[in-house]
Amino acid sequence: MELRHLRYFMAVAETGSLTVAAERRLHTSQPSLSRQIRDLEDEVGVALFVRSARGVELTPAGKAFLDHARLALTQVDAAIEAARRAAQPTKQVFALGFLTGQEMTWLPRAMQVLRDELPNIDVTVSSHYSPDLADALARGKLDLAFLRAEPGFDLDYRVVSREKLIVLMPSDHSLTERMAIRPEDFVGETFIMASNKAKVLHEVIEQYLQRSGVNVTPEHGVDNLAMAMSLVASTRGLALMPEYANNLLPWSVVSRPLEGETPTIDLVIGYSRSNTSPVLKLFLSRADELVVHPPT
Repeated sequence: MELRHLRYFMAVAETGSLTVAAERRLHTSQPSLSRQIRDLEDEVGVALFVRSARGVELTPAGKAFLDHARLALTQVDAAIEAARRAAQPTKQVFALGFLTGQEMTWLPRAMQVLRDELPNIDVTVSSHYSPDLADALARGKLDLAFLRAEPGFDLDYRVVSREKLIVLMPSDHSLTERMAIRPEDFVGETFIMASNKAKVLHEVIEQYLQRSGVNVTPEHGVDNLAMAMSLVASTRGLALMPEYANNLLPWSVVSRPLEGETPTIDLVIGYSRSNTSPVLKLFLSRADELVVHPPT
């Protein structure tokens, strides 16, 4: 079994189509990809996919194989990244990642923690959705990230802030007259929900609505804050988002706090315990400095 077999398997599993995987992900022919998948199934000894009119779906054996294949590829990517970094010892690179929008608050604090090492290292900064940051940490593409505590990754997390959720609404919505929004105010309104990709936020919102005894059917799902603000403005809907959204609101969207006990969502720093970077070790030793004055 070769790595390419695992990469081909992952591409088909994630797209649900031999044709799409071949043309858009792997840039090979569909017959060639089909042969590679058959070779993999022959070596494993069981069928990994079942073909149907809708495309291809994982068999129970394929689903069991999927998690292990993803972990194997993640570990290979991490090994490659570690080797590349070790081959350039003249100046260390420390790769920081931020949940998009959070870098405005947390990048200055992170740089302050690293201030003594800055002459000796190159710091790279990127911003992405939280699941993408977790994946980059697991693959060794990032050393440390400010994100949500994403499940399903072999990472360590430390909480640096607990953000309140706020209500986003159009700037001319009737509810803007209220100082705070009650859970029952969502009833009858277009509700914009965090999608399953934003799993941590989705669960926090879902639990809050259940505790409040409010039955709301989301009409839209969003992966990120920019999409949420766009839909709030275009559909005249309401959305529950973390408080840092206040830093990014356009003129067409405003926020209001929630009345009563307000749900919170953790912002964490995440890292891989297998990362041996001395800069990471230093950063973690001073990580408590990040939460001396948490955002309000």
